[in-house]
Amino acid sequence: MNAGDVVAAVLEECGVTAAFGVISVHNMAILDAIGRRGRIRFVTARGEAGAVNMADAHARVNDALGVAVTSTGTGSGNAAGALVEALSAETPLLHLTGQIDTPHLDRGHGFIHETKAQLDMLAAVSKRACRVTDPRECAAVMRAAVRTALTPPCGPVSIELPADVQTAGAGLPGDPMPPPACHESPDEDALDRLAERMAGARRPLLWLGGGARHAGVAARRLAGMGMGIVTSVRGRGTVPEDHPLTLGAFGQSPDAEAFYGTVDLMLVAGSRLRSNDTRTYRLNLPPARLHVDIDAAARGRPAYAADDFVRGDAAAVLTGLADRLDGAFVPDPAFGDDLRRARAAAEARLRDAIAPYDGLVDALAAAMGRDALWVRDITVANSTWGNRLLKVYGPFDSVHPAGGGIGQGLAMAIGAAVAAPRRKVVCLTGDGGLALNMGELLTAVEVAADLALLVMNDRGYGVIRNIQDAQFGGRRCFVDLETPDFAGLAAACGMAYRRIVAPAGFASTIGDALARPGPVLIEVDMTSIGPMKVPFAGPMGGRS
Repeated sequence: MNAGDVVAAVLEECGVTAAFGVISVHNMAILDAIGRRGRIRFVTARGEAGAVNMADAHARVNDALGVAVTSTGTGSGNAAGALVEALSAETPLLHLTGQIDTPHLDRGHGFIHETKAQLDMLAAVSKRACRVTDPRECAAVMRAAVRTALTPPCGPVSIELPADVQTAGAGLPGDPMPPPACHESPDEDALDRLAERMAGARRPLLWLGGGARHAGVAARRLAGMGMGIVTSVRGRGTVPEDHPLTLGAFGQSPDAEAFYGTVDLMLVAGSRLRSNDTRTYRLNLPPARLHVDIDAAARGRPAYAADDFVRGDAAAVLTGLADRLDGAFVPDPAFGDDLRRARAAAEARLRDAIAPYDGLVDALAAAMGRDALWVRDITVANSTWGNRLLKVYGPFDSVHPAGGGIGQGLAMAIGAAVAAPRRKVVCLTGDGGLALNMGELLTAVEVAADLALLVMNDRGYGVIRNIQDAQFGGRRCFVDLETPDFAGLAAACGMAYRRIVAPAGFASTIGDALARPGPVLIEVDMTSIGPMKVPFAGPMGGRS
């Protein structure tokens, strides 16, 4: 075996079924081993950023390790922004990048693809970054990296493998893969303390973040006792969003904020209470708060102080609470009805604001059913209704850029489609965001992704226009974009194409497009349909 074989063998040992990347002269031994062994599907992306985004979404949908392979130098640099996203989303991801031959490392010899301080760059955008310089250590470094990526709080780990190390002889020690250090067992006294506080409440609400997505069973038990649920955008689907006791992701709506005034205790589990979920920390949450997180650094991190903090895995803590509170918790009989009224009012308020595009949401809901995966890019449509109104039913069915960067939706949708080939993937993006990774349309066709790409075409950066209108005297600088002939683009890539120019076409076009297998591009011509009833100007514009 050479070290390239060892890399492939360790990935197989970890249960990896797919990897994403771009082949180059500095990763060929790794990809030769993956291709020769034939046990891992390799998806050739058109760019390194797209490859990491694909691996990221693949990991999120499968709730497992994602793998991306890039070249060194420019290739590794191209991956940096997507690694920032994986770090923001706490995605367990292994980024394998080549490196120049060891005799020339860090010497400034001008070797092709040489980059100054690449390892430092990778360390800045990864949970951890390391380098293999001895092929005999390859297996141990790989196994330790996987363990680090999968240990909560999870994140991407980057490994540099010089080209000469990849081709050198190496063995595969039989040492078992060390398990992730999950620290799943919370302190029993702390659980008793939390349970006592919760039992004394009559109108408690659970705020569930992305770190609680695997705690759905316990959360539903607590909801069954009469406790309310609200989620961050990352926590969507932890409890199905048609459950009668969830506000879904409407947590920052005025109606939810008014409802919080009647809540006597909020327990925050697995959430940073990020600015995008709290109107930049101006949201008035219930003053009595408890906080649960597996990351000890989360103590005191949120802008919202908590009365008590318990370190522990969200599923373990919520299960412990449900066990202790079974038969010991009596809710206010009016609490459930009050929550449902707040949810209905928030939905009605949003539907009115986004008209006429509320009809598009209804068409998508009817065509997607409960099984489709909902992937979004950063765009006006997502910031208004994509993150909230279209219901999500499973904890790993919603994928979006947690770091807020545009242009990642299409690649994420491809990764989701590879992860779940028997499920329809619907991706919401804008014309501006799509332009950043347009080459990945060819990847979608190449892998025959069962993907409906919904392009909201307003011929520019819509949310920035609205902010300019609201705060910069209507001076619209640098926001108008030249957009392609999307019909011709789809044809050139071998994709099916549909176009919507009026609200009357929402239901029929969406239904037809989602019924066909394989990739399809659906252009929603917003210049023909018209703007939303209430312009959205983002957090800076005061409406969110």
